[in-house]
Amino acid sequence: MHPSLSAAIAIASLAVAQPVESQNVPPPAPPQLSYADLADLAIEAPIVAHLRIRGTDTLDEVEAPNVAPGFRRFLVEAEVVALIRGEGGLAPRVSYLVDLANDSRGHAARLRRRDEVLVLARRVPDRPAELRLVAPDAQLPYAPATAERLRAVLRDAAAAGAPPRITGIGRAFHVPGSLPGESETQIFLQTADNRPISLSILRRPGQRPRWSVALSEIVDEAAAPPAPDTLLWYRLACTLPARLPQQSLSEAGADEARAIRSDYRVVIDGLGPCARTRAVR
Repeated sequence: MHPSLSAAIAIASLAVAQPVESQNVPPPAPPQLSYADLADLAIEAPIVAHLRIRGTDTLDEVEAPNVAPGFRRFLVEAEVVALIRGEGGLAPRVSYLVDLANDSRGHAARLRRRDEVLVLARRVPDRPAELRLVAPDAQLPYAPATAERLRAVLRDAAAAGAPPRITGIGRAFHVPGSLPGESETQIFLQTADNRPISLSILRRPGQRPRWSVALSEIVDEAAAPPAPDTLLWYRLACTLPARLPQQSLSEAGADEARAIRSDYRVVIDGLGPCARTRAVR
């Protein structure tokens, strides 16, 4: 047995203390994760690190009794190549547990010494050199492009004025214009930190509907919709429901409600789908 394994087994129950159903869902291995996949992982991870594997041990059924069928649990020891995110720094060497799917012949996955990976994790309390992955599939093969995409997500999330997490949809209002076919709809969103966000949809005769998003109480009619694969796009596309909730229309008459629903559809279609490839979230 690896000299550090006995100590690691003592904390294994802590390191896999997440519910079994979320810890052991078989993770697929897509060739490239989408922006939404990476944002889901990165935003929730206090630690994002580029590691080089120094050694692994496969835990047996006694040491890892709650591993899903078709998977093996590994104790991984690795050296830190680069810390992408991690307030307070990180020990030069770290260890963590990861569940990996067996190959098509039922053999355990192979983690080779000096393989490089990206991990998105939390610290294990009172154990500065031990990590807990934020999701079962939060160990990723290292690639410079993946690392740079993670850095971009984290830079945007840490920037001043970064769009907050959306928690719901508030009231919606519709105002007809002075000309036939002219109107404006405003939809207010609810956020985790109570910062204002609103959607505005403008219709003008002979023109396609235009919509924009305001991150303050000031609406800029010339603003463009958020570009795909940006943090603001992610906050909207991956959170807004497909249909406007009925309570948002409580102050609207029947005709206004139909117009608001139609304008909300303009926003949803403009954002496009929140593409995710991960089976584990």
